[in-house]
Amino acid sequence: MRVTVDKEVCISCGMCVNTYPEIFKFNSDDKAEAPETELPKNLENAGHDAVDLCPVGAIVAE
Repeated sequence: MRVTVDKEVCISCGMCVNTYPEIFKFNSDDKAEAPETELPKNLENAGHDAVDLCPVGAIVAE
């Protein structure tokens, strides 16, 4: 599973970065970003939770 952040939608609230720093970080534009690789199995639930956590729906799990 992968998670992606739509940087056009992201409002930089920090919910994902603060809650799941093992997955998300801020880039140089202060927008959240996730790794471009598959999440390890032990982080898949966190990835799904982050989708629900984002107040603007900028995170997508694939």
